[in-house]
This record gives sequence, C-alpha cells and structure tokens, in this order.
Amino acid sequence: MADLTASAGLVRGLFDFAVTRGADRRMLATRAGIDERALEDADARIPFDVYVALVREASVLCGDPALALHYGESVDMSEVSIVGLIMNASETMAEAFGQLQRFGQLALEVEGVGERFGVAVRDDGLWIVDQRLNPNEFPQLSEITFSRLACGPRRFLPQSHILEVHFTHPAPPYRQEYERVFDCRVVFDSDWNAMRMHPEAASWRVALQPRYVFGVLTERADMLMQGLNDSRTTRAQVEGVILPILHKGDATADSVASIMGFSRQTLFRRLREEGVTFEEVLDELRHRMALHYLQGKRASVNEVAYLVGFSDRASFSRAFKRWTGRSPGEVRAQIRAT
Repeated sequence: MADLTASAGLVRGLFDFAVTRGADRRMLATRAGIDERALEDADARIPFDVYVALVREASVLCGDPALALHYGESVDMSEVSIVGLIMNASETMAEAFGQLQRFGQLALEVEGVGERFGVAVRDDGLWIVDQRLNPNEFPQLSEITFSRLACGPRRFLPQSHILEVHFTHPAPPYRQEYERVFDCRVVFDSDWNAMRMHPEAASWRVALQPRYVFGVLTERADMLMQGLNDSRTTRAQVEGVILPILHKGDATADSVASIMGFSRQTLFRRLREEGVTFEEVLDELRHRMALHYLQGKRASVNEVAYLVGFSDRASFSRAFKRWTGRSPGEVRAQIRAT
C-alpha cells in the first residue's frame, strides 16, 4: 500500500526512549529527518520511512543493536498510542486483540494483506500471526511489535500468555536477548511471524480502565480512522478495499467503486489523476501478493492462484510469466532451495 504512515505518538515514544538510552537528541533528529515540532500532536501522521530511519539511526547512536526489542519491552502501547489505551480498556484479551485489528493502523500502517494480524490454528495451538508483507526488509518492526505484545500484558495477567514465538528473519547476534525478553521458545528462519498463545488467554480479564473510557476512546478512534482513510491516495484506498476480497476473484471496478462510495467514472477519474488505471492497480497488487505467498513457502501454486483471484492455474501461470519472465513453479523451486 502506498503512502504508509505512523502516528506521531509512536514516533515520539521511540525518539524519547532512544534519548534516554544515550542517543544525542539533535543528532538523532537530524539523521532520521525529524522535526520535533511535528511530533507534538500524538495523532499527527509521520511518513513510515521516517519511522524506519529513526529505528535504525537510534540503534546506531545508542550502540544497541537490540534497541527495537528493548523499546517494545519497555514502553507499553498505551504510552504512545490511543490503540494501546483502547486495548487496556477492553474487557478481555480477546476483545483487546479485536481492537488491535480494528484500530492498529492508527498506530502504524504497514504493507499487508487486509488486516495486519490474523489468528491461526496450527500444531494444536492458537497463534497470532503478523501478516505484513516483506517482513525481513525491516525485522526491527517484528521485534518491536512482538516484544510489546508479549511484555505489555505481563503487567496484569495471571501468567505468561505467550508460549512460543516464530520469526522469519535469521537469528541475530543478540539472540539471547530474544530468549530473555520472550522467556519462551524462540524460532528463527521460520515460515511465518507468529506467537503461540496460552489456550485460555483469550478469556483472561484486562479492564485496566473503567468501561465508559472504552466508549469515549473508540469514538475518538473512529474519527481518526475516518480522517486517515480520507487522507490516503485513491490508489491506496483501492488497494485497501481489494486486499480482503482479492481471493474471491470479483474485485471489479464496479464493486470497488461501490464500496468506496464512488461511481465507476469517478473512480477512474481519480486514479487517472494519479497516473494509474484500475486494471494496473489490480494487476500490480496481484503480482505483489503472488510473490508474497510464494515466498511464504506455505501455499502451493494452485493455492496462490486462488488467493490472488485467478480461477485456474493456467491463467495465473500466464500472468505470472508476464510479471516475472518465469513460471510460478520455477520461482517456488528457487525459493525452496534457499
């Protein structure tokens, strides 16, 4: 998805944490391209690329390669985002996770597959899965997210809710810090980024704030979500609509325009003003998602064809060869060999 952003509160939280860990404030702001005045409103939006630069530069200036892991461990989401406040005002862990799915983009937008987080049953366990695309390009985000989801609830839960953690990236030199922070089995070079939950964790009580606070916060969050959606480019909005229905194979211009509240002509005009057509958006999204599923090593070629909206393998193979110059089977074999 284009034009990704992070909340200023999230960026500010990391910036201040890095300063407490030894980073020079002025140098960090300069290297990351941050004007601190832009961070004063916690709900303002900061380009995602700035957040990435901040994470990397902060790690260097602090002399701490595991800074992202330590940030997630030390700073609760409620300190940096309305999303965390809503989660803490939820009745149960299950409701808190539902609010994370609903409002997570207010903290951080990522290139994903509809909802960033999913739930899966695998190996007789219940897993929370981070579904963002290309996670190994910025593994520090996986470190921040999972350490925060693991460590934050420890402050009030009766026992650990995380039993096992998987990462798609290779083990870093500081892997012992992972074991200390998560205090459970940690697997690297996995085929997914996922955390196995305690089987009873969903029903465990949260309710750190009175219930009326939950209503006030969610009303505010709904307004912020509407503003975030309105600020996106038309292309980004179209991709956001298509992603959850891509596998159905019926992501037509008419259906997408209807969901967005546009006429077909208005949708075409807005995309044309951005220098792209609806067919190009759909085709490029299918290309990107096909590579994502193949790189995940879990879906067969037939399954990938279905997931990106093709009714048969032959049509998918022709499109894939047009995109890459190779067949999906060849690419899949190469990925498995690595």
